[in-house]
Amino acid sequence: MEIKIVNIPKIEDPRGNLSVIEKEVVPFEIKRVYYLYDVPAGAERGGHAHKKLQQFLVALSGSFDVVLNDGKQEKTVTLNKPYEGLLITNGIWRELKNFSSGSVCLVVASDVFEEADYIRDFEDFLAISTQ
Repeated sequence: MEIKIVNIPKIEDPRGNLSVIEKEVVPFEIKRVYYLYDVPAGAERGGHAHKKLQQFLVALSGSFDVVLNDGKQEKTVTLNKPYEGLLITNGIWRELKNFSSGSVCLVVASDVFEEADYIRDFEDFLAISTQ
């Protein structure tokens, strides 16, 4: 499964820490940035895969689980540090669950939104991933 936890450079300072996501952190050109917040208790996000798009997820605040599936195996990664990100390549099904109160998920993407790049049905995903 092509996923990777990446350490984001952290500049520590008594006045507060600073982390920077630049081209050395993510292996793609950043074309879109968005964030999820105010996720109600018990709600889930994601539930899709991408044909081409790659993403880098960071828990800016709080924590959440990312359930990943490549069609052969499933893995759960908990994100809870603002100086660590999860790199998800294309062809990986992802679901975001168990959001803590006040959590914020930053998503850095390799391309702009394009509906045709999404695989939104898990059975379709499995059919494609086993080819």
